[in-house]
Amino acid sequence: MIPRLDADRRIASPSDNFLRHLATHGFEGDIGTGPADRLVFSTDNSIYQVEPAGIVFPKNIGDLKRIAKALARPEFSGVTIAPRGGGTGTNGQSLSEGIIVDCSHHMNRILEIDPVRRIARVEAGVVKDQLNKALAPHGLFFAPELSTSNRATIGGMVSTDACGQGSCLYGKTSNHVLGLRVVLADGSDFLSRPVREEELRALQARQDRIGHIHRTLARIARDDKALIERIFPKLNRFMTGYDLAHLQREDGRFDLNAVLCGSEGTLAMIAEAELNLLPIPPCAALINIRYDDFNAALEDARTLVALDVASVETIDETVLRLAGGDIVWPRIAAFFPGDADGINIAEVLADTPEELSEKLAAVTAALAKTAFAGRKGYTITVEKADIEAIWAMRKRAVGLLGNVEGPTRPVPFVEDTAVPPDHLAAYIREFRALLDAEGLTYGMFGHVDAGVLHVRPALDLTRDDHAALVRRISDAVVALTQKYGGVLWGEHGKGVRSEYVPAFFGPLYPRLQEIKQAFDPLNQLNPGKIVAPAGGSLPKIDAVPLRGTLDRAIGNDIRAAFDNAAYCNGNGACFDFDADSLMCPSYKATRDRRFSPKGRASLMREWLRRLSEKGIDPRREAEQQRRTSVVLRLARRAWNSLNPANRGDFSHEVRAAMDTCLACKACAGQCPVKVSVPAFRAKFFELYYGRYLRPVKDPIVATIETMLPLMTRARPLYNLAVGSSLGKGLLRRAGLTALPTLPALSLGRELGRVPTATPQALARLTPAQRADAVIFVPDAFTEHFDRQVLLDAVAVARRLGMHPFLAPPLLNGKALHVHGYLGAFHRTARRTARKLDRLAETGIPLVGLDPSMTLAFRSEYAGAAAMRARVLLPQEWLVTLTDRLPTLPGNQPRHRLMAHCTERSTAPAAVGQWIAVFAKLGIDVVAADTGCCGMAGTFGHEVRNREISQRLYAMSWQPALAATGADDVMMATGYSCRSQAKLMDERQIPHPLQILRARLEDDAALPLKDDAMYDM
Repeated sequence: MIPRLDADRRIASPSDNFLRHLATHGFEGDIGTGPADRLVFSTDNSIYQVEPAGIVFPKNIGDLKRIAKALARPEFSGVTIAPRGGGTGTNGQSLSEGIIVDCSHHMNRILEIDPVRRIARVEAGVVKDQLNKALAPHGLFFAPELSTSNRATIGGMVSTDACGQGSCLYGKTSNHVLGLRVVLADGSDFLSRPVREEELRALQARQDRIGHIHRTLARIARDDKALIERIFPKLNRFMTGYDLAHLQREDGRFDLNAVLCGSEGTLAMIAEAELNLLPIPPCAALINIRYDDFNAALEDARTLVALDVASVETIDETVLRLAGGDIVWPRIAAFFPGDADGINIAEVLADTPEELSEKLAAVTAALAKTAFAGRKGYTITVEKADIEAIWAMRKRAVGLLGNVEGPTRPVPFVEDTAVPPDHLAAYIREFRALLDAEGLTYGMFGHVDAGVLHVRPALDLTRDDHAALVRRISDAVVALTQKYGGVLWGEHGKGVRSEYVPAFFGPLYPRLQEIKQAFDPLNQLNPGKIVAPAGGSLPKIDAVPLRGTLDRAIGNDIRAAFDNAAYCNGNGACFDFDADSLMCPSYKATRDRRFSPKGRASLMREWLRRLSEKGIDPRREAEQQRRTSVVLRLARRAWNSLNPANRGDFSHEVRAAMDTCLACKACAGQCPVKVSVPAFRAKFFELYYGRYLRPVKDPIVATIETMLPLMTRARPLYNLAVGSSLGKGLLRRAGLTALPTLPALSLGRELGRVPTATPQALARLTPAQRADAVIFVPDAFTEHFDRQVLLDAVAVARRLGMHPFLAPPLLNGKALHVHGYLGAFHRTARRTARKLDRLAETGIPLVGLDPSMTLAFRSEYAGAAAMRARVLLPQEWLVTLTDRLPTLPGNQPRHRLMAHCTERSTAPAAVGQWIAVFAKLGIDVVAADTGCCGMAGTFGHEVRNREISQRLYAMSWQPALAATGADDVMMATGYSCRSQAKLMDERQIPHPLQILRARLEDDAALPLKDDAMYDM
């Protein structure tokens, strides 16, 4: 039995009184002080871990002013804050021992879009892709492109002056900021816009904080003009923050925003931003060029840049290999044929198709004239969907570098250096030689047109010798960038790397200190970043706590046993704002970062660490727990559940986060690092409920597969229980709701002479009969609640000239796994695997029906049973039989497919296979881009989850269904999805097999299979 773990080890601090003051003085947002909140906000996408004193989630600018005014009170002079956006910084910019101010939770409204003036006004927490989705109908977009665009907030982009692909054409965030509404450290609310000379004089004349700031900056801009000109590098990506070089604009106006952009929350809190918008390029193409080695790609990049393309992105062999095993690769593999050890992606933009063709012809002609050793060939991409898919692969590169085996993994700390593009190839050769000399592997990708390359050396920071390399490599890379006229921080800001700021700015550094003093005299705004007060010093890169130092206690074996939870690198792909994307449903519904794969992985990692501190190996604990008698376990669980001393157990914090997981496995497929929450959640539940009593619903759900045959025999009684007010009330008390009724349809009567597939019966088939046979493996839910789908599958098989069989009654065990009954699940999986293996030995295909249940044989079974059999999804089977499908006459209506989220995440070819099957019939199928329906097996049937379930359905599926045309034919593959649509909208959505059967039966020339073979 696992021990009790102290939930809160924090020592009381002045921040506690500050937070209490906010709570009692009109603060309208939320305040998080629990250990789970603090833990989740203690990391970003960097190598560091710093636990904050608390987190505040302001609701509006009034809350930001309340925060600032409270900071200005004498009793809170020692309290510090750190603004946080998407939380994906690679250098610890938003990590703090003070209070985190997170505007993404509430302050995420798009306030105004003016398509005529091409201006948008947004709150700081608006996500870049959220804004661009709203701008698309106007033909506009917010230009700076980031790999984290689906979770990066505008406030965070401003704070780091973010940019990315295409910056040579579009510039950085600061190039598109027209105005910033900020709250200063004294509570002043100021709208910063570029001002003319007379307006500047008026601002300087003010006798307040705003006047002092403008006087200070105007003096520095005037008195230190020559020094500023000499020290600031002439780079597209100098990314210094405190940008004195652009304080005085070319049009003569004075722009305070030049200093605010890139200041990483050290000068003010950003409330709103007024942004310049650009027209979406009407036409685009990508030229995907392959090389023998990465150095050749770098050398050739100079040729490409000279061809006046919009951007050039490069990727090395390490990232390419990782991308080849990622969910995105099947979609783009055709554009990168054969082997390559490096690629360049050149983007071409135009206003018309004719202009695009001309530009492409010019570029390809130039490539033909400039034969380059190492260049292997290229493909051209012009379709919008293909272009988006290739850029999606490039955006995932950061995360993909974390998807390797073992404890040594690429980590960020020197990953965004910038040098003049002409020096890039020589610079990278020396950079690689530096890393090679240390015996390190690494991955590289980046924006070669801007001279920026992302480099992540692979380290295991639980090792002292590897932790020491952070200092050694950083110092060497700083010297190398200076040699080539570049900077250490070309794109991702400074954060903890601010240690190098004084040396970089040299004689200008005291001026930066003056600016910091003018804005923040008490050093309360994100202290330790960029600038220290006069007489103070900045933290050293190797003095801030490393995540690896904390992970050391866990041990590599335990880290490896818990499904990448300990290897989440914080890239934040699971924070995707888009309701129609797959990951992560519970985060989308709640906007609570604890309820995301990153949040749950962080909590699991800490839980494992605390167990290790007590000498507990959770693997052995689980084995011992399974051997303990049921009576003894029940007695212990009852005592621990009733004992008040256990209320402060950290395990409760972890369980609360796990409870909201839908077990959809979007993370297992979509997360670049393949963090699998359902897998480690099941292991946690087994141990947690070895110490505490389970909810009443758990044993009911866990035994559902064994109970359904009995319920079917007592169908009227069951239907009365789930349909009557009394029955619903009792079920709610047990924690269950919205349960489906059992249909009157009798499988025994309807299936007629379809035989059971036993090894003995199959052994009597001739080889020819086996070639025309198929064995359906129905899951308990389809077999008992949605029987018509099984009947339609059999009918389709017969129409295609196949002999259908039914597998004997089998238990899948997925519900056991979801709820952490791992001992029972392993026994079930081994029994079922043996039976399926015997059937598969005949060579006859096994075909499941429900995606989630069928795919459990590939994922959940992998760690429980050495199953050789492969149970196919229906479309995986049908796509092998397209030669038997007729082409239907006449115009067919448009068909729209809504695929199960688990299917889309973990079987990426599945949707395309359905499209191919229907295409053979002459039917066009459009795959609907929808997120999770919210049901997710039993999740939506649990009382505590029903609100989240309904919210998720309303976010994605409901509007998608409402937008369908009257003649559209809708299809959904998931039983739970069809159940949710029926429950929420009283809408019956058929399975694709049902549509397929109807279309095949329309073809009178296609005969039914003769059933004579069943007379055996």
